Amino acid sequence: MLIEKTSIMDQQGVELAIRRICFEIIERNRGVKNTCLLGVFTRGAVLARRMAEVIDKLEGGSIEVGSLDITPFRDDRKGENGVDRSQVDFDLSGKKVILVDDVLHTGRTVRAAIDAIMSRGRPQSIQLAVLIDRGQRELPIRADYIGRNVPTAKAEAIKLRLIPQDDCDKVVICDVRD
Repeated sequence: MLIEKTSIMDQQGVELAIRRICFEIIERNRGVKNTCLLGVFTRGAVLARRMAEVIDKLEGGSIEVGSLDITPFRDDRKGENGVDRSQVDFDLSGKKVILVDDVLHTGRTVRAAIDAIMSRGRPQSIQLAVLIDRGQRELPIRADYIGRNVPTAKAEAIKLRLIPQDDCDKVVICDVRD
């Protein structure tokens, strides 16, 4: 059971972090030509769509955006009857792929996402954008773009709420209780 402890980002904080990440992506890649966004289901996909809207406004064009179901690629749980719910309607080969996730923790989700991406083609590069980096890596993975670093204890969890999945945009630290 998760017990909400502390709010660390409100709607304005989430929006500012998304905007800052978008500026960093544009700057690092000298624009977004040949670049796409892939969000990890579910909240990473919501973030990717929001980032695409911001980048489209800043760049005056459109960036391709898709959503990635990593369940079939996880090493700790298997998908529902092997169904892949990914929505990637474009070729990833030769593109700069910005992988978007909500919270970076152990790195296992990102490892599975990289496998999912590579099964669809060979991109030029894969960069990682996360709203929250909470540390405690089990794999040698780091984010290229981070909204906020929030070191947490093992007995804590980060809960991200995003519209339309939730009633508001908010990031909270929760205590994990049995």
